[in-house]
Amino acid sequence: MNGLYALKPWYAERLAGLRRALAARQVSPDTLTAAGVVCAAGAAAALAWLPAPSAALLVAVLLAGRLAFANLDGALARDTGRTTRRGALLNELGDRAADLLVIAGFLPLAPLWLVAAAAFATTLPSWVSLAGAAAGAPRRNGGPVGKTERCLLAVVAAASGWAVPVLAVVAAGSAVTAVVRAVWVWRVLGQPETAVAAVARERVVATERAMATERDVASEKTVVRVAEPASSAPRRRPSPSPAPPPSPSPSSSPTLGSFPSEHDRSLPLDPGEVSGGITHTRPQSPADRGTRLRGAR
Repeated sequence: MNGLYALKPWYAERLAGLRRALAARQVSPDTLTAAGVVCAAGAAAALAWLPAPSAALLVAVLLAGRLAFANLDGALARDTGRTTRRGALLNELGDRAADLLVIAGFLPLAPLWLVAAAAFATTLPSWVSLAGAAAGAPRRNGGPVGKTERCLLAVVAAASGWAVPVLAVVAAGSAVTAVVRAVWVWRVLGQPETAVAAVARERVVATERAMATERDVASEKTVVRVAEPASSAPRRRPSPSPAPPPSPSPSSSPTLGSFPSEHDRSLPLDPGEVSGGITHTRPQSPADRGTRLRGAR
């Protein structure tokens, strides 16, 4: 039983253009929350000081603004990535303050005890929803007499002058709404794993990721990359280094114009003949060495 809260998606779609305009002008969601409280205070003042039915139009316009700002502040924070824990706290405090201000507008029109009872009853549904969310259940909104219905009843009181009956309906309906939400939350928390609980966990994770992203973006330093200026002169390609001459294989024998290998250098060389600038060398055999030694003797 969501009551008029079921119209919230349709209402949010109607406000999409305004939300984009506010995002383009970088309006803070906290500013919208404060504007909703101001609208509620203006509606309470009109309800208390203007006679019925003259106050109906002004009260209706101001309370419509109060509901619009209550819808826009959270949506704008999500669209622009500015969801914070402080913003969530300020949103809740602003909603409660706006509710109490509207009830305070009945002070000149109804007994004090009835006004106090209605003020206390209007906070009960929110207490139940917040307690359920703290325990792991999804945030439950709407109900027989939720925030939207209370605003509509205030307009009825401003138009008809029936402050006492309307205030009694607000008090009793808010208490019933709190009971309905409590029963729903109790059932959800009694189930170990449900699809609704999974959705609630996903919402919490998405909120934490958004806040973590915001902190990372705020602490990130801007890195400026300086591009290297291009030179007007063409770049010279480095000349390839000459390849080292291939070393002869140890197993190959010395040839014309080549040096002996490390294996052949152990043998004494016979002086060669120089012909055409090329020196011919060859290793001496044992017979040649013996002949040379006999000739020296």
